[in-house]
Amino acid sequence: MKQHKPMKYYFYTYGCQMNVRDSEIIATLLQDNGYEETNSPQAADLILLNTCSVRHSAENKIYGKLGEINLLKRNNPELIVALGGCMAQLLDCRQRLKKIGVDVLFGTHNLHEVPYLVSKARETGKKVWQVWDEEGMVIEEYPTNRKTGLSAFVNIMYGCNNFCSYCIVPYTRGRERSRRPENIINEIKQLAEQGCREVTLLGQNVNSYGKTNNQDKDFADLLGLVNDIDGIERIRFTTSHPQDMSDKLIEAIAVNPKVCEHVHVPLQAGSNRILQKMNRKYTREHYLELVRKMRERIPGIAITSDLIVGFPGESDEDFRDTMDMVNKVRFDAAFTFLYSPRQGTRAAELTDQIPIEVKKSRLNELMTVQYQIARDINTSLEGSIQEVFVEGPSKTNVEKLMARTRTNRIVIISAAKDLIGQIIHVRITEGKTFSLMGDVVL
Repeated sequence: MKQHKPMKYYFYTYGCQMNVRDSEIIATLLQDNGYEETNSPQAADLILLNTCSVRHSAENKIYGKLGEINLLKRNNPELIVALGGCMAQLLDCRQRLKKIGVDVLFGTHNLHEVPYLVSKARETGKKVWQVWDEEGMVIEEYPTNRKTGLSAFVNIMYGCNNFCSYCIVPYTRGRERSRRPENIINEIKQLAEQGCREVTLLGQNVNSYGKTNNQDKDFADLLGLVNDIDGIERIRFTTSHPQDMSDKLIEAIAVNPKVCEHVHVPLQAGSNRILQKMNRKYTREHYLELVRKMRERIPGIAITSDLIVGFPGESDEDFRDTMDMVNKVRFDAAFTFLYSPRQGTRAAELTDQIPIEVKKSRLNELMTVQYQIARDINTSLEGSIQEVFVEGPSKTNVEKLMARTRTNRIVIISAAKDLIGQIIHVRITEGKTFSLMGDVVL
C-alpha cells in the first residue's frame, strides 16, 4: 500500500516574543495534524507568516517577503500561503493582502483554527480568511509539546488596556486578559521537567497581571510562585509599564533569588508634555523616582528602555528633555525608534507631524549618546566576575560560546560545548557597546 508523504511547513516569524510563542503553538497544532517542519521554504507545502504591525517598516518587510513567496507559488501551485498575527487584524492590511497571494488569513485570537483553515483551503482551492475582530476567553488548552530548549517564553496574559496614542497593540491583540496562575505554574513545571532552566514571562504589560480575572494574585505574587518551581533557575519578564511598577513588585524582584536583576521599563519620551500626548499616564519625575527605588533596593540592576523620537508636536525642547532623561537614568541599553504613524491610532490623526529629516537627526543624536553610555557601563565591568547562563554557540563566531548575565548582557567566551546549559562564572575581559568578552573562571 502506497504511503503518503507528510506535508511540510515552513514558518516566518516577525516581531515580539509573543509572536515567537504564538508560532510555537501553531507549529505544534500542525504537527498534531500530521505536518512536519522543513528548514527550506522551497520544500514546503505550507508557508506561514506570523506578522508584526508595530511600524510601517515591519509591514513593508513582510510585503516584500510575500513577493518572494509568490515566485515559489508560481512553480508550485499546490503551495498554501497562510498569514496571521497583528497585520491580519488591521482592515487596511487585509484590503491590501486581498491583492496578494495569501490563501489563508487568521488573526491573533484564533490560532487554534489554523489547521482547519489550511485544510479547508487545500480541499476547496479557495481562499479562507477568518479573523476574529474581538478577543474571546483565554484558551488554556493549547498544546505544550513544543520544541523545548534551555529557555522558554511563557504567556501570562494577552492584550493591553493602556491605549497609548501611538500604539496599535490594543487593536490587534485585544483587551487585557490574564491567565489563571495555576495554569501558568503547571505549564512552567512541565517545561522544567523537559529540561528548561530559564523562563521569560510575557505580556504587553506584565505588571498589571491579575487585574482582569478577579484573583488575589498579582504579578509580584506570581514571581514568587514561579521562583519556587524546582528545575527553573532563572526568571525573566517583559514588558513593564512604569505606572504599574509597584513597590511590592520591586521587593519581589529583590527577594526572589531566581528573578534576574533586569527590568525593561519603556520611557518612550522624556518630556511631560509629550508623555501626556502619548497617553502614558506618568511623568518624568515619577520615572526618575522609580529608577531611584529600583537601584536602591536591587543593587546592580540593569534598566533598559524603549525611546521614540519625532512624536507629533515634539519640539526641540521636548527632545532635549528626552536627552536629559537618557543622561540622568543612564540606561544599560535602549531600543530607539523613529515615530511611525499607525492608521487607527489617535496619534496618526494629529496634524503636527515631524519632518523625516528632523526625526532622523534626533535619532542619530540619541543613538550616539545612548551607545556611548552602554559602552561606558560595559567597560566598567571589566575585571568583574559575572554569573552567566551558557546558551549555545555564538551567532557571530561558531568557535565561541554565547552566555548571558543575570542583567541580560551577552558574554562571548571560549569554552567547551559541554558547558552549554550550565550556569558558570566568568571574568569580564572587555566591554563593548552591545556585548562583553569573558574568560571562564575555573
